[in-house]
Amino acid sequence: MTGRLYKLMNWPRIEDIIYSECDNPHEILGPHKAGRQTLVQAFFPEAVNVCIIPEAPGKPVKMEMADEEGFFAAFLPDASYADYHYSVERKDGSKVIYGEPYRFKPLITQSDTDKFKNGIHYTIYEKLGAHPMEIDGTRGTYFAVWAPGVLRASVVGDFNGWDGRIHQMRRLWDSGIFEIFIPYAKEGENYKYEFKLRNGLTYLKADPYCSRAQLCPETASVIADLSGFCWEDEEFLEKRADYQTGNVPVSIYELYLGSFKKPKDGERYANYRDIADSLIPYVSEMGYTHVELMPVMEHPRDESRGYQVIGYYAPTARYGSPEDFMYFVNELHKAGIGVILDWVPVHFPKDDYGLSGFDGTCLYGHLDPRQGLLPYWGTLAYRYGSPQVSNYLIANALYWVEKYHADGIRINAVANMLYLDYGKSEGGWIPNIYGGRENLEAIEFLKHLNSMLKKRNHGVLSIAEESTAFPLVTGGLNEGGLGFDLKWNNGFVNDYLRYIQYDPYFRSSHHAELTFSTIYAYSEKFILSFSHDEIADGRSSMLGKMPGDTDGRFANLRLTYSYMMTHPGKKLLFMGQDLGEPDEWNEKRTVEWELASEPRHAGIRELVKDLNGIYRTCPELYELDDIAEGFEWINNISANEGYLTFARHGKEADSILLVAANFSGVPLKITTGVPAYGKYKEIFNSDNEKYGGRGQINVRIKKAVKTECDDRQWSVKVSLAPLSLSILRFVPYTEDELKCMEEQTKKRTAKRVSS
Repeated sequence: MTGRLYKLMNWPRIEDIIYSECDNPHEILGPHKAGRQTLVQAFFPEAVNVCIIPEAPGKPVKMEMADEEGFFAAFLPDASYADYHYSVERKDGSKVIYGEPYRFKPLITQSDTDKFKNGIHYTIYEKLGAHPMEIDGTRGTYFAVWAPGVLRASVVGDFNGWDGRIHQMRRLWDSGIFEIFIPYAKEGENYKYEFKLRNGLTYLKADPYCSRAQLCPETASVIADLSGFCWEDEEFLEKRADYQTGNVPVSIYELYLGSFKKPKDGERYANYRDIADSLIPYVSEMGYTHVELMPVMEHPRDESRGYQVIGYYAPTARYGSPEDFMYFVNELHKAGIGVILDWVPVHFPKDDYGLSGFDGTCLYGHLDPRQGLLPYWGTLAYRYGSPQVSNYLIANALYWVEKYHADGIRINAVANMLYLDYGKSEGGWIPNIYGGRENLEAIEFLKHLNSMLKKRNHGVLSIAEESTAFPLVTGGLNEGGLGFDLKWNNGFVNDYLRYIQYDPYFRSSHHAELTFSTIYAYSEKFILSFSHDEIADGRSSMLGKMPGDTDGRFANLRLTYSYMMTHPGKKLLFMGQDLGEPDEWNEKRTVEWELASEPRHAGIRELVKDLNGIYRTCPELYELDDIAEGFEWINNISANEGYLTFARHGKEADSILLVAANFSGVPLKITTGVPAYGKYKEIFNSDNEKYGGRGQINVRIKKAVKTECDDRQWSVKVSLAPLSLSILRFVPYTEDELKCMEEQTKKRTAKRVSS
């Protein structure tokens, strides 16, 4: 080495580079002014010869070895060498080309890190993670990761032989963020971050912000560019708020993507595109307004069904690429179908390549297991009080809405977030600062999340799966509520399913379980959800829950779906249950589509289809859905007889549906009060032969008569088959009909007087 070069060597800093303990390699590596010349230093372990190759015409510059571990240095002849790359010859004789990563300024600004530090950088995913781009004419990928506790961070991947010594990253001031731009690192290449702690431990982590991941069981992150997809759903997005918010019909088809469609021969999973092409005609024909997907975020094990997420920003590679998932959403929107995504900000798995112990500390979770461990799942709870962790999650929810056009986010296991002691034994949790069990940090996180969803994305639904009576879950933020739009009504589901499983003979003593839900029906804005939670893991399918012989089970199921559709609340049904699957669901099998050729199962399918049609076209079932004026009990006390009657009201005075449901095992002919004088025409009966029933329906229009019943002046007689539900539409008398009846009444009166 020449004497001048030797004198310019900063040996302590070079040693930091060689031992991979440097958190500011840009300070020494790459091009730096040295008087009138430019000094270039580079570190390539295992290299024996390195040449600088200018991108413009010019001669290669051979670098001198400053240290036999692979540290090289050279002077550039003139300014024409401003853009260059390295040709590296290794000890084994192989040659590799590397770009110069240490000549680029950070793309992350002080403003970015300040906002992230305060938990308000809502597009932080555009800064952290891996982003293919071109800088100063050089193509490559910009990497950034938040890992404040590590001594050194590097990017390793297909582009550098997975050697953490080559691309050491720069720490940005006190932000805890490391970054680097790596020329020639391109889309589709695998990568991870290599961290070194102060105790010398070196390990690999997947990128928390990666937008694509390897197909399991592989665990690397994958460089991806999300900018190339051409969306065609502008019309749907413009109308989205009117389509799904407020008192409008929302009927959701919940599904697990891996079970909807069989994969092609030789493939493990079906592709997002193939699933969409089969799903759209089915959902459209059945009349659902939305689909809800069990988590599509990357997860390590099929058995978790997506609820133990390890790649929050990456659609799972099981079903294809990010562009394939964009196609999925785009095509559903073009067909007028909304897309709701299940999302899991409550916990994360312990897998060593994920968030657990990310930077050698409990960066995303808690050190104390009483705070950080969720024993039911064996997973780790998020530290919502950390602004950066909160920012990670809030930005992620926004990411799925803004990058993938999701129409709603359904948050799983909200009760586990709200209560510090939820699912924990005595002494296994720590009270909040006031000595209570409420998780104040999680409550603030949820309010923050919902405020930003509403502020940035008008009309997007925020849905809580919350199983307790925590107040004001769907209450407005300005009223002290959590700000959700909708909440799963687990109380209705649990009470109803417990009731319906009794033999009809014994139901009279459990009548309150059938009617109790209407007492609190307007305390929140609810979704009635016969979801995957009810039909897996030993709980039996919906059909399997029904008592009786084969005919009885199918009749009970038809009654169940009919009652759900006429009860206040939005609707959700899990896939396969609209075919009356006899077997409980698991993630290893597809929907039993062959059942559609069997009459009883085809009847269930036809029933759900018609119920969706009635729900969507009858304003009485949705216009006043979240206020008490939309529902009126007529008879809810005939427990011994086993029937109910009630009315659903729309905004118009004559917009009325009369619903009569027979939960007994015998046919009934009932007299029921009615809310208005007029005719009542049956528009639906679950015992219709086309649904698999016996055809005991009310063919003739029912005329209200002036016979008091159920504390009402007018009444009608309705025939009810065993285990059936009838919907009758109110039809006001016309003026001519009223005149005719008045004349007939006068004639009858006159005849009685004369006699």
